[in-house]
Amino acid sequence: MKTTAIVLAAGQGKRMGSDVAKQFLLLDGKPVLYYSLKNFEESMVDDVILVTGDGMQDYCRENIVEKYGFQKVRAIVTGGKERYHSVAYGLRAVEAGCDYVLIHDGARPFADPSIIERGVEAVQKYGACVVGMPVKDTIKISDENGFCESTPNRNRVWMIQTPQIFSYPLIHGAYEKLLQEEKHLLEKGVAITDDAMVAELFTDQKVKFVEGSYQNIKLTTPEDLKVAEVFLKQGHIS
Repeated sequence: MKTTAIVLAAGQGKRMGSDVAKQFLLLDGKPVLYYSLKNFEESMVDDVILVTGDGMQDYCRENIVEKYGFQKVRAIVTGGKERYHSVAYGLRAVEAGCDYVLIHDGARPFADPSIIERGVEAVQKYGACVVGMPVKDTIKISDENGFCESTPNRNRVWMIQTPQIFSYPLIHGAYEKLLQEEKHLLEKGVAITDDAMVAELFTDQKVKFVEGSYQNIKLTTPEDLKVAEVFLKQGHIS
């Protein structure tokens, strides 16, 4: 069995309110991306494809991959305009013979090797799975005018995280179909928000939920960075 992780680090992170992309912000003296790569370096995956912004390949290679001695990063490729473009380009860089692929946001520094292992174990059984956790709060669905339309059963609502793990042939084929249908989907107003959605749209494969962690947060706003600093002090990662 061969597994490859695609780590996405091409976003701008405008909601962070910083001139520095969030994956390169310092967390206890190291870039956020360092922690994401470290988790895969210490996990059961065989290799890593790092997807970064245009013109950032040399920076990532010299200041992150080489500086911290990450041996599993096999390739650094340029991402695209949208997240799904970056995933598709990462998938195209995966070597032949890969069985399963893990797609992960580089701004999630707390997906530790135990989470990764649970995902890989699940994908071998189910073919497609996503890491996540049951929601703690009541969720409301709004109508187009901002009024409450419905309240789903909280026991069946999950907040979705990454990595999201798939059979490589399945998700690669789904993303190629997405790129072919991109114009049509945009015209219909369909927004692609995660990898599971691509599998749902273009395959018949059901996606299984796998327990992640409430600490497996995505750093999006300045408040998230403060929370991450607390997690580090509590010894969640080093």
